[in-house]
Amino acid sequence: MRHRFRTVWISDIHLGSNTVRGADLSFFLRHVMCERLYLVGDIVDMWRLRKRWRWPACHNDVVRRLLKLASKGVDVVWIPGNHDDAIRPYDGLSIGGIRIELMAAHETADGKRMLVTHGDQHDLVVCASPALAALGSLGYDLLLGMNRVWNGLRRRVGLPYQSLSQSIKARVKSACTMMSRYEDALIAEARRGGFDGVVCGHIHKAERRQIDGLTYINCGDWVESCTALVEHHDGRLEILDGLAFNEMVRQARGLPADHRETEEWPEPVLALRNGNTAAQWKAIFAA
Repeated sequence: MRHRFRTVWISDIHLGSNTVRGADLSFFLRHVMCERLYLVGDIVDMWRLRKRWRWPACHNDVVRRLLKLASKGVDVVWIPGNHDDAIRPYDGLSIGGIRIELMAAHETADGKRMLVTHGDQHDLVVCASPALAALGSLGYDLLLGMNRVWNGLRRRVGLPYQSLSQSIKARVKSACTMMSRYEDALIAEARRGGFDGVVCGHIHKAERRQIDGLTYINCGDWVESCTALVEHHDGRLEILDGLAFNEMVRQARGLPADHRETEEWPEPVLALRNGNTAAQWKAIFAA
């Protein structure tokens, strides 16, 4: 059972960190089919991998899903972000059928031109102070750890999920101001390029807005919100709740709620096409 879309965008997976919802993403990728898939940055968390190599089986499942889609004729485009910026020098090259581009221009089925970029180049903190950005990333990881404990307690008493990070951002005026400036900067960049809008990631907040006549869409992430942007075959764009999508698929197939379909792959765990071994990929990611 696969749901067909014209285009899918996902961002901020952060493979290699302990915050990845790898099993959920692998299940999602198994049940979608599209003509083109955009990986909108921070797919591999090279910042984290340089400090400590961590690559569990569910992360490998995600990579294998992406490679399998590419092998089936899906045009998979990886647009590196700040956490996987070591891939940027390989602009124009292909890794296992996955094409690397610094940014892309996408035309929807109804003729809209969308700029596709991770967006970190327009984040004032990342541009002005990489050290502060790295500190913020560490703080976010700690907050996600607290978030798991907090929501575990909420589930026990029958309360719905609550994002601590989004709640804090909503209450901190400076954070809201920075996000507003980020959105405005991306819209300005899209306008300069003659685009009808922009699709981005980076700030881990899925959103669609009209700003000064142009469309701003953020894909969200796969560490907390688990969202994806999809284009239907008539050109309509929609932000999908990935976890709700997965639950719909499980119910349609009569699968239990905790079913993940994680596959066991033989060693080496990243024996990919074109002869790359796990050690070679580790060298690339940790460079």
